[in-house]
Amino acid sequence: MLTTVNNDNSFSAFSDCNSDRSAEFSTPSSESRRRRRLLIACAADNSDEFIPHLVLNLHSCSIEDQKQATMEIRLLAKNKEENRVKIAQAGAIKPLVSLLSSSSDLQLQEYVVTAILNLSLCDENKDLINSSGAVKPLVGALETGTPTAKENAACALLRLSRREEDKVAIGRAGAIPPLVKLLEGGGLRGKKDAATALYAVCSAKENKVRAVRAGVMRALVELMADLGSSMVDKAVYVVSVVVGVVEGRAALVDEGGIPVLVEIVEVGTQRQKEIAVGVLLQICEESWVYRTMVAREGAIPPLVAFSQSHSHSNRPRQKAEKLIELLRQPRSGNGAGRS
Repeated sequence: MLTTVNNDNSFSAFSDCNSDRSAEFSTPSSESRRRRRLLIACAADNSDEFIPHLVLNLHSCSIEDQKQATMEIRLLAKNKEENRVKIAQAGAIKPLVSLLSSSSDLQLQEYVVTAILNLSLCDENKDLINSSGAVKPLVGALETGTPTAKENAACALLRLSRREEDKVAIGRAGAIPPLVKLLEGGGLRGKKDAATALYAVCSAKENKVRAVRAGVMRALVELMADLGSSMVDKAVYVVSVVVGVVEGRAALVDEGGIPVLVEIVEVGTQRQKEIAVGVLLQICEESWVYRTMVAREGAIPPLVAFSQSHSHSNRPRQKAEKLIELLRQPRSGNGAGRS
């Protein structure tokens, strides 16, 4: 039985996808006046009168009207929970999903993704967004959208993945490969958002396998190896989830992850060390081959130091002690298989 890493509070290691971070949109003077009208309506709590008009404009034949309505819905939903509920009740979600599915305009796609992200922050809206078919077009935006659209699509998929069946559906919709691609080649914000989403959806076993097949472990090992970056914590946490399947453990070893993890145990932060110890324990529990590789990387001295440090809580130190015991065991006949 494999030990799993206790990640109950691990989301603090990730970027907070609470709302969009896209820049304010440039608008002509007439649209600037409409923006001011929107802000006045928000301040005066008159959004009940304004929201139906915006939903109606989502059905407009004019792409400019669609963009303006979507932008204003995004603004209304950005910070006010009450507005998120009102917008959904006014029937905005289905036309937003329809626009995301049908429009080839990248700017409109970005606006719609951002609006859906902000609406998904309300728990009451999540089921409606999922049942309206939003996942597939969000994956499309993740594949072909602007950098901001990709980041916000990753955040929206995270918000829509609260249940196991949702995570499975997101994986089956093809989200894992573009998330891995964003992790590899996105900017810092994109990498953080991709790591957050992968951490969430890869709690589903079949998504762990998909992530391995998409090459996630190579990207994660590279990120872990850059100890001066802000991505080390995120990468180690995602690794701790993916190694829950045999394919993940094999990929970690094949991509050179063992020496990187041993170095983290030696010189990483307290949090990084604790998760790295848990990962090493997972890969060593059922494989004598992996134990030998970990021992040969000089893991025992930093593990001993870790187990004796009072800066770590009891459970991580117990894992380190168990790992030391495994590494010091002589080879046995039933422990030689590679797993």
